[in-house]
Amino acid sequence: MPPKTVKKPIDVVDIESSDEENDAGTTASKGNRKASSNKAPTPTKPSKPQPQQQTSKPTTPPVVTDNQTLLFRSFWKAGAVDIGPAFKSVVAAEDNLEHARVHPKFLHSNATSHKWAFGAIAELLDNAVDEIHNGATFVKVDKIGVMKDNSPALVFQDDGGGMDPEGIRKCMSLGYSSKKTDTTIGQYGNGFKTSTMRLGADVIVFSRATRTSQATQSVGLLSYTFLRKTGQDDVIVPMIDFDISGNWAEPIIYSSEDDWSTNLKIILEWSPFASKEELMLQFEDIGAHGTKVIVYNLWLNDEGIYELSFDDDEEDIRLRDEASHATESNKRLSELRSHISYRLCYSLRAYVSMLYLRKFTNFNIILRGKPVEQYDITDELIHSEVVLYKPQLATTSKQVAAETTIGFIKGAPALSVSGFNVYHKNRLIRPFWKVTPDGSNRGNGVIGVLEANFINPAHDKQDFERSSLFVRLETKLKQMVMEYWKGHCNLVGYRVFGSKAPNIQKNPPVVPPVGLASNMGKQLPADQHITGSSVSDLGNMHLGETIVSLPANVEQDLRKEQSGSSTRSTFQKNLPAGSYEVVTPVDSAERVSVDQICEENIQLFMRCEEYVQRQSELKQKITGLEKELNEGKKRCARLAAYLESRRKQKIMKQSSEKI
Repeated sequence: MPPKTVKKPIDVVDIESSDEENDAGTTASKGNRKASSNKAPTPTKPSKPQPQQQTSKPTTPPVVTDNQTLLFRSFWKAGAVDIGPAFKSVVAAEDNLEHARVHPKFLHSNATSHKWAFGAIAELLDNAVDEIHNGATFVKVDKIGVMKDNSPALVFQDDGGGMDPEGIRKCMSLGYSSKKTDTTIGQYGNGFKTSTMRLGADVIVFSRATRTSQATQSVGLLSYTFLRKTGQDDVIVPMIDFDISGNWAEPIIYSSEDDWSTNLKIILEWSPFASKEELMLQFEDIGAHGTKVIVYNLWLNDEGIYELSFDDDEEDIRLRDEASHATESNKRLSELRSHISYRLCYSLRAYVSMLYLRKFTNFNIILRGKPVEQYDITDELIHSEVVLYKPQLATTSKQVAAETTIGFIKGAPALSVSGFNVYHKNRLIRPFWKVTPDGSNRGNGVIGVLEANFINPAHDKQDFERSSLFVRLETKLKQMVMEYWKGHCNLVGYRVFGSKAPNIQKNPPVVPPVGLASNMGKQLPADQHITGSSVSDLGNMHLGETIVSLPANVEQDLRKEQSGSSTRSTFQKNLPAGSYEVVTPVDSAERVSVDQICEENIQLFMRCEEYVQRQSELKQKITGLEKELNEGKKRCARLAAYLESRRKQKIMKQSSEKI
């Protein structure tokens, strides 16, 4: 059967900014290139075909050196490497009106809004979550192997409503967004482009949808490699569409069969799939509707290896550099090794488990074949309470309130984790945001969770816009931490130094050593007890408070330990009044004199000077090691380029021998 022909413009479209959005930083004139608009052509609105000077005959890829290829594959260097020739396409203006062009380098510079790869992955997950209202029940994130060069690729697949030919063109256009409801996360129309280009140089999209009783399937290719290596000076996105309402897929021809074949040829040449049959096989697991996004030619780090690690954990995807850094830190801080506040910096499974505030009822995020179990940090809080915050909104009379759950993390004060997890429309924006000053113990161990829908997130959804509402929220959170800390710090073993202690009894006290107070209830037999203060009040004891009626053996052990260490007082730390520290009670008979405190301060000062000198030496050593590391990286890059060149020569030699 001949292909289905519809009078529509060619599908090799130039990406320009939408008339509805200006967030992408470019503008388009309606008078030029109607074919390049983000609105897909329809039979009722025919438009003129797009000129084909730059796409009907793709230019031959230039010769690229191995060193250029290595630099091009590193994300933070790819924008500065010129690979293609100085090629200028000629576009015939329909009515001689000027319009803004989008150079391929803009795709790279636009993607730099994502500082880390997990933020880009979260954007693609948001697109799938937004499809829940269209019936989506899952999104899969996995790694596959590209057959052409045996390299890894990232796959994102959901069973949502999918995209018809018009929808996929809107997806590929800069700045277009139809998500304007209170339930959807996306709003800028820029997330798909920035996220995919941050993860890899190229992306291919497969989508099936049914609109107005017509079932279609579409393929779109956004390839930074194709654009740069063929020297394009405008963003070209080849697309092909099929009508699958019948028994087989009929190609939808917009202008001519040659144009459709040109699109297919470019897709097969620059995608991971070498034939049309392989391309069509990608629709088999999509079903009647859904979308599959494959990001390939993943970026490398400065060492020439992939940013994302797939080998450390078969059920996880990790950031290679962050994972190694976290492992080094956890060797020194073993108690923090398994806490999610540290793991989410390098583990995608940990990050995704906290990415959405409310748990899904009929939707799963499946990471490498295993569903992600959503994690609620409020389940790990003790002495928690809910604080209501009503921001002052000048633009609306509607009352807005944000409930903040605040409490101490289990394990405080030993577990040094604090900060607020701030969400926007159910999506995590700032994890463990510490609003208290660095170096202060106040607020240590205090965790808060709130949903701030009254302030807008930044484009990368990793922070908020610095508006007056945001500043007032930050001030309120600081006040919230201080008030909660003042009223609850004694419950976990903190107290204020300089406060007056009540004189409960006149008898000389017998005080347990450090750490005994918190475990006294477990250590004493059932027939023995503490008088003068309950077990629950031990954390609130001040200097001079009394504990009597201890068993003889316990009292004897305590006095032996205290006599062996005459510098038990917490005042030896020379902390200013009003600061906080873990309670360390001492025997009133062994209070330290002022002279002893001064002597101790002198010794501490001398030790501080030694540490400063040692720090200076370590900094010099680090500088030397960094120089050696940079030299090693350069040698590694040269060696990799040399090995790649030798490998290509060997392949060419073998192929010539076969001929």
